[in-house]
Amino acid sequence: MGKHGKKFTAAAAQVEDRTYLIEEAIPLVQRVKYAKFDETVELTLRLGVDPKHADQMVRGTVVLPHGLGKSKRVLAIAGADKQKEATEAGADFVGGDEMVEKILGGWIDFDAVVATPDMMRGVGRLGKVLGPRGLMPNPKTGTVTPNVAQAIKEIKAGKVEFRVDKTGIIHAPVGKASFPTENLVANAHALVDSVVKAKPSAAKGKYLKSVTVSSTMGPGVAIDTAHIDERQKH
Repeated sequence: MGKHGKKFTAAAAQVEDRTYLIEEAIPLVQRVKYAKFDETVELTLRLGVDPKHADQMVRGTVVLPHGLGKSKRVLAIAGADKQKEATEAGADFVGGDEMVEKILGGWIDFDAVVATPDMMRGVGRLGKVLGPRGLMPNPKTGTVTPNVAQAIKEIKAGKVEFRVDKTGIIHAPVGKASFPTENLVANAHALVDSVVKAKPSAAKGKYLKSVTVSSTMGPGVAIDTAHIDERQKH
């Protein structure tokens, strides 16, 4: 029994067994995509870190220059003095402790959560609900902040959060397959640059072990990490 369907096999056959520059890989991913929907283009970065050690954890955010193609629904849990500011900045849902109760009651109709520091006592109760979904506000990623307006605008502009998983891999989207090629290339470079900048000082040896780009259903295309390393020096 074949593991992949005919369309995937035909797409994979167009990918040579070599590494590509990001500028070559993105148009190839766009060319071999075959799904009927507008697939997401994603980067997978395998890092030379051991995330079991706190000092080798890699996480951060990047505002992609060309966004992700869809505006995220943002929930702002803010003190009364910041709620008007959150609404004016474009938050889709704004409230205080009543939003915490609503989420505890099963509501999760949003894609990102921003909270002001004074609301974290209540928001802390949502760890079990929001944590597994990657939605828990965190000061390190700029989603717990007194400056809710800026946080909301960045998320709306296409801010992507990345975090290494327990196997040392980061998966992050860089846009839709329908984007102009140069926009996807710029987004991919912005993401890779941010991950490289987030390298922990405790990480030893080769940091970017492998980088692959693929669309949701399509085959992976291996990226030349030596070229990325070289680009970082300039």
